[in-house]
Amino acid sequence: MSESSNLSTQDILALMLQRDRFSQWLGLEIDEYAAGYCKLHYRITDAMLNGLNTVHGGILFSAADSALAFACNSHGILSVALDVSISFTKAAKSGDLLTVEAREVHLGRKIGVYDIRTTNEQGELVALFKGTAYRTSKPVS
Repeated sequence: MSESSNLSTQDILALMLQRDRFSQWLGLEIDEYAAGYCKLHYRITDAMLNGLNTVHGGILFSAADSALAFACNSHGILSVALDVSISFTKAAKSGDLLTVEAREVHLGRKIGVYDIRTTNEQGELVALFKGTAYRTSKPVS
């Protein structure tokens, strides 16, 4: 059986945020955090645009991947992405404020499955990300 961390969900979040320089670089701001759940937001900057003047898909993927990491590690078990996929549904432009919401849809002993949705300020779906996480037997520390 996996041994969980003695850290609270808020302690886990603080630890992960402190170490996650990439999420800091993206400008991700956490709005809500609980076991199996993370809601965050960020603003698209000119540096995040592709050659078509819309947000680069890698930015959307990275923000969703960070939300997955925060949500799947919230239980105190060191968890890593095992399989992920993303569908881009609407373009976003510089200045857009995007919200990313990660919800746990299954939590097993070794596998967790997550639905991560990115929406714009109008509530329109920009990207749909599905993540499967592998739960190691190590605590988050």
